[in-house]
Amino acid sequence: MEDDPLHVDLHIVLNDICCGVGHVDDLFPFFMRHAKQIFPMLDCMDDLRKISDLRLPPNWYPDARAIQRKIIFHSGPTNSGKTYHAIQRYLGAKSGIYCGPLKLLAHEIYKKSNDAGVSCDLITGEELIHVDPEGRPASHASCTIEMCSVNTPYEVAVIDEIQMIRDPGRGWAWTRALLGLCAQEIHICGEASAVNLVTELMYTTGEEVEVRQYDRLTPIRILDHSLGSLDNLRPGDCIVCFNKNDIYSVSRQIEARGLECAVIYGSLPPGTKLAQANKFNDPHDSCKILVATDAIGMGLNLSIKRIIFNSLVKPTMNEKGEKEMATISTSQALQIGGRAGRFSSVYKDGEITTMLPNDLPLLKEILSKPLSDIQAAGLHPTAEQIEMFAYHLPDATLSNLIDIFVSLSQVDGHYFVCNIEDFKFVADMIQHIPLNLRARYVFCTAPINCKLPFVCTSLLKFARQFSRNEPLTFQWICKHVRWPVSSPKSIKDLMHLESVHDILDLYLWLSYRFIDMFPHAGLVRSIQKELDAIIQNGVYNITKLIRASEAAASLHVMEGTVLPHEVPTDENSRTVLKGNRGGRRTAINSEAQSGSLTSKLVKDGLLTPSMLKQLQLEWSKHQNDHESHARQTYYMDILKKTRKKK
Repeated sequence: MEDDPLHVDLHIVLNDICCGVGHVDDLFPFFMRHAKQIFPMLDCMDDLRKISDLRLPPNWYPDARAIQRKIIFHSGPTNSGKTYHAIQRYLGAKSGIYCGPLKLLAHEIYKKSNDAGVSCDLITGEELIHVDPEGRPASHASCTIEMCSVNTPYEVAVIDEIQMIRDPGRGWAWTRALLGLCAQEIHICGEASAVNLVTELMYTTGEEVEVRQYDRLTPIRILDHSLGSLDNLRPGDCIVCFNKNDIYSVSRQIEARGLECAVIYGSLPPGTKLAQANKFNDPHDSCKILVATDAIGMGLNLSIKRIIFNSLVKPTMNEKGEKEMATISTSQALQIGGRAGRFSSVYKDGEITTMLPNDLPLLKEILSKPLSDIQAAGLHPTAEQIEMFAYHLPDATLSNLIDIFVSLSQVDGHYFVCNIEDFKFVADMIQHIPLNLRARYVFCTAPINCKLPFVCTSLLKFARQFSRNEPLTFQWICKHVRWPVSSPKSIKDLMHLESVHDILDLYLWLSYRFIDMFPHAGLVRSIQKELDAIIQNGVYNITKLIRASEAAASLHVMEGTVLPHEVPTDENSRTVLKGNRGGRRTAINSEAQSGSLTSKLVKDGLLTPSMLKQLQLEWSKHQNDHESHARQTYYMDILKKTRKKK
């Protein structure tokens, strides 16, 4: 229909149909010709289906299938010693590899191994440290799970936190390690919920699973009362929040009460997390309270007596890559709550409760449920599979290749295809940049937060510079991130520095894969350590940064907006204030309605005396302007009535 003029042969057929001497079926060959132009995969559909057949992942790892591996599953809750026993076997082996979910855990095992006299290399996405001065591989390696080698033979391999095999984004890495590691013994550590799935997967490889059960080493109990008020905090408490705004609000209110608190959340650099953890753990430090996200669920050893859930609702990512708000699962509640009363901490028993009274029955219900068995393990298209697709579809974009692959892929009930939305986002973002397919694939798998604009534009600039075959030098990256940077003066500044840290991480990650084009990894790592120290200082002074950031927000108090506040202790103390912005309803403490809102805000640290004075001046001016306008309106009404009478 878009052709002008119409093809002669098609014109004749249409004319014949109109004249009654042809049949509509005569159009089918023309439709097929058109369909193959629009969907080029139609000509090679059988080949594409074979390439995207994901029903037998064990066959992707012939080296692992060539040996008979012994599989030992160390099953138990947090603080049960399961990982300890696996690591002891790892340290006693002639050769071994530890595969963990976090850089912090990889660093911990790397340090522990070398301290025990076991030569161990560190391998993460951004860093490779050989203990041998000449760079020869050590007998042992500690790595983040995405970096484990499925070609190197080992005596013992440890796969930690196996329950993450169900993770929509990273689950493929645990599947790859489980099926592909070439080790005589595979020691798996994790929740009991993964036992059945692992057993079924190993049945397809002809390997039996020995399950070793562990019980928690220290008692833990759910309290019968909620915290209710931050005034009831005591040393060893950890308040768990599921977003940064709650972290900022709660930490501000705590320090307004004269208490010192440490802060840990996911986007902080590993060094800053460790520094905050050490500050909280130090018995000689005045900091006895921790405010954290679920980032404390793994990777950090913390001396926590009581876990307090600020909320039970957490943002999650569904199978389609969409963000949803959902109540935390039993697995998540146990993982976080289990951080209380660790065996190695000063507190030998742990407690769990909530901030709000209404949340406590729900928490008890969540924790009383048995763990649901994990149903499927994650998979992800490999670079080789995508290259084979590209051979058949040379004109398709990488994003389209991935879409076609997923739409044609076949998986059995034990597997699912991991979320590819971030991959496609980056693929579309750099599509206009001339890169070969392998390099394009590598850039798309870079571990970045696609919600951070500065990080995304940096990846784009990296790819553009790379495509011009121009090395990204130390001077170039310093100019790009405007190094040296100054200490943060607000939360916005702190978040910017966290983004800069992520960009330096991205440089190091790419330098591991394209060493010639990203040649100054050592220098970048040195400024990243300096940046880590600056961020640490910012987090130590986080309440000052919050105070500076909320100065503008405080001005809205007079306009009907209610700022974060302390939670009420019972339902009778809750009142609903209807503001003047679209009728939005906000719960506030009844104490604030009794005329003491100003003193409460000052007490909570949301207002300083100087800010209050400024507010009073502005409110006074606002009132004068309002009265002047009212007088003017009054006189105008009188004037109009007088004229009307005349």
